[in-house]
Amino acid sequence: MIRCLVVDDEPLALDILTDYIAKVPFLELVKATTSAFEALSLAQENAADLIFLDVQMPELTGIQFLKIINGKCNVILTTAYSQYALDGYELDVADYLLKPIAFDRFYKAVSKVQGQQNQAAPPAPAERPSSGSAPDFIFVKTEYRIQKIYIDDILYIEGLKDYVSIFTSTERIITLQHMKKLEEVLPFGRFARVHKSFIVAIDKIGSIERGRIQIGEKIIPIGDTYRDNFFKKIEDKNI
Repeated sequence: MIRCLVVDDEPLALDILTDYIAKVPFLELVKATTSAFEALSLAQENAADLIFLDVQMPELTGIQFLKIINGKCNVILTTAYSQYALDGYELDVADYLLKPIAFDRFYKAVSKVQGQQNQAAPPAPAERPSSGSAPDFIFVKTEYRIQKIYIDDILYIEGLKDYVSIFTSTERIITLQHMKKLEEVLPFGRFARVHKSFIVAIDKIGSIERGRIQIGEKIIPIGDTYRDNFFKKIEDKNI
C-alpha cells in the first residue's frame, strides 16, 4: 500500500483527490488537509509515502514545501497553472497534475509511483512451493497490470458480458479472462462451476438452500446445467 497525504487550500480539490484515492486498491489515505504546516509535520514524521501537493497555498507554497522536505517522500504536484511544472521537475517530483484532474490521468501518475516503489523494494522472500501439484496462485491480466491472486483468497468469480470479476475478501479484480479458462486453471476439487456466470470456492460456501448458495452476503444461483456436477462435489465432502 502507498500511504497518501493530500494538501490543498481548496476543500473541493481535497474531496476530489480523496475520492480518487479511495478508488485505487493500492492507495491508502493518511490525511487530507488544507494546512500546509500540518502536512509538513506529517511528512517530516515519515507518515506518508506520497504527497499530493498544491503549488499555490497561502501559508507555504508547494515549491517551498518541496525544498523543506528535501526528497523525504514522493510528491505529485497539483495546480491550475502549468508554468510551475518546470520548478517541480527540477525538484524531482514524481508527476505534475493540472487541474481539473481527470481520474485516468490521476491513475497514470500513481501507477508510475507504484512501479518506482516496486523497483526500489527489496526482493521478497522465496515462497514455499505448493504441497500438491495444483498452484497456490494465479496471474490475471487487468486493464493496467498483471495481478497475482492467491487461490486461498478467492471467494467466487462472476462472469459478465465483456469481463470477469474475481472476488476476494478484500477486493474485486476485473479481468478480460474467459470463465472457461479460469475454470481450467483453478484446482478442480476446490472450485465448482455452478452457473454460466458463477464459479465458487467450495470451502467458502456458508450454506446451500433452495438452489442458491450463500458466500458471505452474496447469494449465487445454481443453474440447472451445473446442478448435478456441483452436488456430486458437495456429497464427496459430506459427513
